[in-house]
Amino acid sequence: MMRAPTFRYHAPKSVAEAAKILREEGPTAKPLAGGTDLVPNLKRRHQTPSVLVSLRRLDELRAVTSGGELTLGAGLNLSAVTRTGELGPARRALTIAASKVATPHIRNSATLGGNLCLDTRCNYYNQNYEWRQAIDFCKKAPGPDGTAKQEVTVGTCWVAPSSPRCWAVSSSDTAPALIALGAEVTLVSAEGERRIPLHELYHDDGMAYLTKKHDELLTAVHLPALGEGWKSTYWKLRRRGSFDFPVLGVGAAFRFEGDVVAEARVTLGAVASYPVSVPTDELLGKPLSDEAIEAFAAGAARPAKPLDNTDYHLSWRKRMCTAYIAGALKELRGDPPGLLARTAARLPIAAS
Repeated sequence: MMRAPTFRYHAPKSVAEAAKILREEGPTAKPLAGGTDLVPNLKRRHQTPSVLVSLRRLDELRAVTSGGELTLGAGLNLSAVTRTGELGPARRALTIAASKVATPHIRNSATLGGNLCLDTRCNYYNQNYEWRQAIDFCKKAPGPDGTAKQEVTVGTCWVAPSSPRCWAVSSSDTAPALIALGAEVTLVSAEGERRIPLHELYHDDGMAYLTKKHDELLTAVHLPALGEGWKSTYWKLRRRGSFDFPVLGVGAAFRFEGDVVAEARVTLGAVASYPVSVPTDELLGKPLSDEAIEAFAAGAARPAKPLDNTDYHLSWRKRMCTAYIAGALKELRGDPPGLLARTAARLPIAAS
């Protein structure tokens, strides 16, 4: 049985108290919400914080307020997010994304804020301690003393050994959906709070993947009011449809005037160390014809450069990026679910 290392535990009763503890304890302290990501990481020694600051008692992190803008507390579990009636059809991308995270049991514990701050993932990183020790650790988890065993491989990224950076992949489902919806987030520290567009929360670096400071808490997610004509969706590719992390996520939100695209946002997940938003200018001002969708999907897939760090063969994952972008746009166009299902069924099967 894998056991977590020893740590001290705080259970603050307010966000202000939690932020104060995080500031006083320093970088070795980590907030603990649902624990579905952090606790397994503790057991595998990916992270070894000396202090955990529980957010379980903070009811203010589970509030939902609406009135034009919709604000979701970051402490809402993902099951509660899927039941939030205020999301409505226009924000359906978030409902779908939250419903596709892991299993019902995990969604009952995992929080919205936790999924947005989800640790990046990699075939070489997400293994137990002994497995990683056998290959001489890696850049993201270098071992208990901060170094690898052999000088020649200190700081090695096993995905790209000559690279100076870590290529672990952003695997949040809710992030690409929320970025496509134009979401912003509130970050609170002992010094005060700041509000930023969600896409600014992320770095394209597998290790330094968040821009938030160690003593900041993500407390709320803000979704702008979406008027008439908005539609959104989220498509997810994974091996096991009932459980796995995404190999690809496509969040898309469009505003239509009749059958013409007036506004469009598309964000890809699990293709880099951060969610990748792709330009959509070529779609604006015209209907979503088959030809327009095909051309856009081919171009939008270019930022996806799969490496050997997640499931499936590289070339197949690249092809599926094009296919899933096209599928999401066809859904927003209004293609019947049966037609979309038959299209998905004809997609080529991956080599393992």
